[in-house]
Amino acid sequence: MDNAGGTPQDVVVPPVEGVAGGGTAYGWSDGGLHGTNPLKGSIDPLEVPTADLVHVWCMPSTANVGPQEIPRHLEPVNLLAARNERESVQIAIRPKVSWSSSGNAGIVQIQCTDLSSTSGDRLLVGQSIMFRRVVSILGVPDALVPLDHPVSQISLIPGETTAVWVSIDVPSAQPPGQYEGEFIISAVKAESDRSRSQCLNRGEKHRLYTELRNCLDTVEPIEGKPLDEVVERVKSATTSLRKVLLSTFSEFFSDNGPVDMMDEDAISNLSVRVKLNLTVWDFILPATPSLPAVFGISDTVIEDRFGVEHGSDEWYEALEQHFKWLLQYKISPYFCRWGDSMRVLTYTCPWPAGHPKSDEYLSDPRLAAYAVPYNQAVSGNDAAKDYLQKEVEILRTKSHWKKAYFYLWDEPLNLEQYDSVRNMASEIHAYAPDARVLTTYYCGPSDAPLAPTPFEAFVKVPKFLRPHTQIYCTSEWVLGNREDLVKDIVSELQPESGEEWWTYVCMGPSDPHPNWHLGMRGTQHRAVMWRVWKEGGTGFLYWGANCYEKATVPSAEIRFRRGLPPGDGVLFYPGEAFSSSSQPVASLRLERILSGLQDIEYLKLYASRYGRDEGIALLEKTGVYLGPERYTLEHMPIDVMRGEIFNTCRPMHE
Repeated sequence: MDNAGGTPQDVVVPPVEGVAGGGTAYGWSDGGLHGTNPLKGSIDPLEVPTADLVHVWCMPSTANVGPQEIPRHLEPVNLLAARNERESVQIAIRPKVSWSSSGNAGIVQIQCTDLSSTSGDRLLVGQSIMFRRVVSILGVPDALVPLDHPVSQISLIPGETTAVWVSIDVPSAQPPGQYEGEFIISAVKAESDRSRSQCLNRGEKHRLYTELRNCLDTVEPIEGKPLDEVVERVKSATTSLRKVLLSTFSEFFSDNGPVDMMDEDAISNLSVRVKLNLTVWDFILPATPSLPAVFGISDTVIEDRFGVEHGSDEWYEALEQHFKWLLQYKISPYFCRWGDSMRVLTYTCPWPAGHPKSDEYLSDPRLAAYAVPYNQAVSGNDAAKDYLQKEVEILRTKSHWKKAYFYLWDEPLNLEQYDSVRNMASEIHAYAPDARVLTTYYCGPSDAPLAPTPFEAFVKVPKFLRPHTQIYCTSEWVLGNREDLVKDIVSELQPESGEEWWTYVCMGPSDPHPNWHLGMRGTQHRAVMWRVWKEGGTGFLYWGANCYEKATVPSAEIRFRRGLPPGDGVLFYPGEAFSSSSQPVASLRLERILSGLQDIEYLKLYASRYGRDEGIALLEKTGVYLGPERYTLEHMPIDVMRGEIFNTCRPMHE
């Protein structure tokens, strides 16, 4: 490209469309923010305000902030959260100029203070507050790679926007109130530039000598001086020393724990400060999610990628890590292994029912539902049938049995497969008449038409499967944009006999309907749960959260499976693909699923006060969600809806 007309960072590029048409930006105009007097020549970031070097602005959690996102004005962040809720925001950074001698634009140091209330209560960085870097997958912002806390450094690319995802987890016992803090961005010297501090030239040595000598001169004549003067002299010397340390030895700060030691005076004049205001209100999201959201984790993917042998100690450890990690997203995980013709072995706990670990897993209050295996998850000495009977007998004595379900077959298509479901269910019900069997389906048996049209046949499946299925889990794809068809499905069920209606998404439905494919809008991801609540489903299933292509080393590149829409079946990534960490890396989509599940708790609270019809009216009145093709594309209506629930449902004494 010919850059005669200006440097690359002077050019504002329109947003790139996402994979599924959702777009990677929230609109574009020619009114981008440009520095009026771009800095030229050699730049020392320790002598220039960071605001002259980078644009900093904030974006909501539903925004897909891609590399071409254009700058906006920086405004304070105002968030609302209940207790036991996670609320997130994004901070975007884009270089105005380059100040590094290497290929990147420069390095910024980011840190966050604790959030404090006027009552002295705090939300701590690294515990309740964490920040992660947004990394693109197939050109679409999706992976959230952890950054160091409380201080981290990010290398910026010329002409590209980088986003940092900031999450605040409010503990259940956190006192309500107004909390304030800051996110601080400071331009620093690049590694190649910093090396000068290890071999200072004569001029730099003289500057350093003069500054240190001045510090000494300030504090030496204090004997016999009044206390207030001594304090002032020490403060002045401390400020000077911090500036010396920051300008000469900045590379050591992120290694020495909190940078709070050097914050106020040393960086206040140069840094960009983003104000974070959080209102915590007196509503506690239930420990056990109101809506069971059961998500599959492929055990064979774990075995292949991490090289753990099925049934080994390392295998149990790997499964436990995934189980516990997903619970924070208000998801009820189940492990799965696929057999012939879509038969699936599903189990939430890899240990047998009599093992102490079984109670630990299945009694966890964050778990809303758990899958009981029809066959042994790990080979043992018991015959399969004896094993099933023994497991069921033990589990039925437990208080958590009410959370149990059996998921035996995924999307049966013909009479033979439907009969297999019936036969397995009959065996289970012989041991446990109150057992719940879940069946996913999007059509009736193809070789035994139940009705004249496909949809009518689909609606008749409960009659065909009764009493062998208690949870009828249907694809949202079947409905298309005909939300009115929900009543036809529900009218066939017998809730008085314990029958439930759950839903699922997978390859379908596709854009513009709510789903979790890569490249869809953030509100489109979040709308999956709005749809569930409005339609009246009592549970939700997702087939796979780690079902990427097979790999045999943890750090291998992540590839989505061929034939599936990008992102389908993959909601988190192995940490080793991004760093030396073995912690799973969440996707933006997983965070938005959590937000959607939290929205359900807000709507449920509102409906408990004013009725379900009023809850649906609020969802529609605010423009958040009216139907599968009519939901908000912007974030503001979400805040309006949540704010209305906060204002009308909070205790009057607050």
